[in-house]
Amino acid sequence: MASFGDKITPMLWFDGQAEEAARTYVSIFADSSVGAISRQPDGTPLVVEFTLSGRRFTALNGGPEYGFTPAVSFVVDCETQEEVDRYWDALSEGGAPEAQRCGWLADRFGVSWQVVPSQLAHYLTDPDREKAGRTLQAMLKMKKLDIEGLRRAHDGEE
Repeated sequence: MASFGDKITPMLWFDGQAEEAARTYVSIFADSSVGAISRQPDGTPLVVEFTLSGRRFTALNGGPEYGFTPAVSFVVDCETQEEVDRYWDALSEGGAPEAQRCGWLADRFGVSWQVVPSQLAHYLTDPDREKAGRTLQAMLKMKKLDIEGLRRAHDGEE
């Protein structure tokens, strides 16, 4: 039986930046590579296959008809603040600063990402609703998520 990753592949629609985006993303994530590239008769890329952290993606240069929105985003799970910082800095470079809030960002291609510490789910689902509420309120004030700040809010230290 095929796994989820074998059955469903995200297809990202770009306006001429499919190969550049794929190469940018594979430079950021470990276990990543650019695969097959189908080209138009003039040599420009049409479809770019790539893998990010072992998950398959496809990028299409489909033209200007459609753009990305924050309604669809990719979540990057991070264990440490250093990891949060590294992914945040790499993905937000050249992106829209106004799209940065609560751990969300839009990269320079318009693709939305959530750079999230793995501890956040534990804090937000704490059975103690006061702790969870404090964590949520702290998160809502942040752009890039700060693990120590979230922990202090959760523990009532702020």
